[in-house]
Amino acid sequence: MVISVRFEKGRQVLHSARPWAGSAALLGVVLGTAVQLQQAALWGWPAYGAALALGLLILVQAWRGLGARRPVMRAGAALLGAAALAWGLCGLRALVFLSGALAPALQGQDVRVTGVVAAMPQPGESGLRLRLAVESARLGDRPMALPKLIDLSWYAAGWGRPAAHPPPDVQAGERWRLTVRLKAPHGARNPHGFDYELWLWGQGVQATGYVRAGGRDAPPERLGSTWRYPVEQLRQHVRDAIVRRLATPQADEARRRAAGVVAALVTGDQRAIDRADWEVFRITGVAHLMSISGLHITLFAWLAAAALGWLWRRSARLCLLTPAPHAALVGGVLLAAAYALFSGWGVPAQRTVLMLASVALLRLSGRHWPWPQVWLLACAVVVLADPWALLQAGFWLSFVAVGILFATDKGAVSARQSRVSGLFLSLLREQWVVTLALSPLTLLLFGQVSLVGLIANVLAIPWTTAVVLPLALGGVLWPWLWQPAAASVELLALWLQWLAAWPGAQLQLPQAPLWAGLAAVVGGLVLALRLPWALRLLGLPLLLPALLWQPPRPAPGQFELLALDVGQGQAVLVRTARYSLLYDTGPRYSTSADAGERVVVPLLQAWGERLQHVVLSHSDGDHTGGTAAVLQHQGAAALLASFDPAPALPAGRSVQPCQAGQRWSRDGVEFQFLHPGPQPAGPAPRPNARSCVLRVQAQPVRPGVPGAAALLAGDIERAQERALVAAAAPLAAQVLLVPHHGSKTSSSEAFIDAVQPRLALVQSGWRNPFGHPAPEVVQRYRQRGIELVASPACGAARWASDAGRLHCERQQGRRYWHHLIDEHEQEQR
Repeated sequence: MVISVRFEKGRQVLHSARPWAGSAALLGVVLGTAVQLQQAALWGWPAYGAALALGLLILVQAWRGLGARRPVMRAGAALLGAAALAWGLCGLRALVFLSGALAPALQGQDVRVTGVVAAMPQPGESGLRLRLAVESARLGDRPMALPKLIDLSWYAAGWGRPAAHPPPDVQAGERWRLTVRLKAPHGARNPHGFDYELWLWGQGVQATGYVRAGGRDAPPERLGSTWRYPVEQLRQHVRDAIVRRLATPQADEARRRAAGVVAALVTGDQRAIDRADWEVFRITGVAHLMSISGLHITLFAWLAAAALGWLWRRSARLCLLTPAPHAALVGGVLLAAAYALFSGWGVPAQRTVLMLASVALLRLSGRHWPWPQVWLLACAVVVLADPWALLQAGFWLSFVAVGILFATDKGAVSARQSRVSGLFLSLLREQWVVTLALSPLTLLLFGQVSLVGLIANVLAIPWTTAVVLPLALGGVLWPWLWQPAAASVELLALWLQWLAAWPGAQLQLPQAPLWAGLAAVVGGLVLALRLPWALRLLGLPLLLPALLWQPPRPAPGQFELLALDVGQGQAVLVRTARYSLLYDTGPRYSTSADAGERVVVPLLQAWGERLQHVVLSHSDGDHTGGTAAVLQHQGAAALLASFDPAPALPAGRSVQPCQAGQRWSRDGVEFQFLHPGPQPAGPAPRPNARSCVLRVQAQPVRPGVPGAAALLAGDIERAQERALVAAAAPLAAQVLLVPHHGSKTSSSEAFIDAVQPRLALVQSGWRNPFGHPAPEVVQRYRQRGIELVASPACGAARWASDAGRLHCERQQGRRYWHHLIDEHEQEQR
């Protein structure tokens, strides 16, 4: 610590130098921002403005000498002032951004919008995804204010377009006039699920919707090209050129998949990578290499600085003008920023450029700070630029990796080692240290870690950075280089596929709570630090809570029901003390995405669930779309369904029919099918009429009081409801999964009166085109005093038989960027 001397009123006073206060201030920026991100709702601007002014006042006083005789006091004041400043600044930014949100009255309205395509469009099997920078909008003859950025789907069929009618070729930078139907950003909210609304918030998008391009709607108009978004135009041109050159009709499957990887490495278009390849990359722990990550940007900056420095030294005039190291440092950062901008300016690339720029400015200023201060400076700069990066897993993985490398760096290699062997051993050690330190953090964030990651990265990192990436980037100037780039990707894929096929290539554990996960992260850091082994081994006990964690389960005789938020579809998890059953698997969103892969499987992995039964109520795609993904990860589960094997099911899977009268008991909880009965002779009934109706009943909590029950009714309609009532089936239940998502063809008065639920759950999509739940159905439940809860407003709904209380994921984990649906908005959907 630097000690300076000054005289005050004739006395000599020793005081701590400002770096202590500076470090505290940097830490305060991170902590103040983190606190603000926990707010469920934003406060008014006076509160944030007062915090901003107070923080500035405290920082000025700390800098001018507050507590000069007590360095701890000065550091504390700097910490508090910076935290208040960051808290107020983040809140004000959020308020300003939220002021441009979509007006609720415009949801579901057909608005005529003029705007410029702000990013390269993303083609898909169902149409086109594009981002539009709005210039003007009109509702009828009235001008309207819309958010600055909106995300649109331009479907190939449906929504007013005839079948097999693809959208036109749309280029970034073009100006279009479109008729669109918009809604507020709204995503599924599930335990351990992806926060789509936070992602859109970070992208600056405040409305989503689709293009109306048929029927009575005014046709889309291409108004011409513009000079705006030139980088996006160049990115799209390069991406399309890669696809045209590599993914030709004559190319085999391996070459077409390699083309997607090359396009992702050059332009940052991660959607170009095949879903199966992403799975291999995750299992082998190399996913960070296949996107524009901090590693790529840093390597590019290092190579650019080395080349620029070598060229600069060739000119005496340039060296006299500016020293070569300074020119190389500035040029490397600028070229890295240009590469990051060309690759899409993703959040990881932004973080890396800001970190490199911060360190470069520090060096150019002639200051030599200890590594913790440099690390804190980079963190604070990134957080000030993008406060919501604190909630992204990549932020923590990047900064923990950088911090551990700083802390364990031993300097130059031994003089006895050759430069090649020393570099190889240094890289190997760094990879080992980072793997050891990040494995607990990866388990905390994702519930899984690659056990072959170290072996895979030893070859994948140098091969990707020294062979694949230079060839892929060189193809921008010489397109013929994309062919060897794709060939090198294919060779790497063979290596990774072989490793991914190893037994136990990936460790999956239930995701531990925050306290256990943080303890494990500390344990991993202790093991990785340069300490005596006697001290390092103290990190092992800190790992145990996370490694041995098991999520709590219901008590014997009781059950828990979780109605997942899967959009317009159905998926319900029922758990007892040692048994798990999944009722339906959710919808298929597209040919490459479904609720099983996106929602159900991640939840089962995060909770460490092993399904004993999967029940498919009937064959409709909104109930069976995720079946293949679920059964791929839960191969031991027995399958019960009301239909014979269909294309939705994996080949060779045996199916046991569900029939009325089937009963079984697990951990004291009774399961019983009430429908369907024997199929009568004649034409086969509609799939809805054959829905499996399952009743689950717990043991009594108190003597003389029947145990709580839940009724899962599938998509039965009025005829089946009447038959169940007439047969005096045991329908009474505290919780009812509303039949057919609240369609007006179901939930008859007699059926509701027979069930007499206290709680009715509707699994439906936000602003779905079917109008579920129907207003008349909602009214029937409300007239009887039954609490009706729909998944758009609740998210995943969790109910326990012994407690009888409903827990809504959207309400419990609410943050101010989440869409909150009020009763009026729900009725006006």
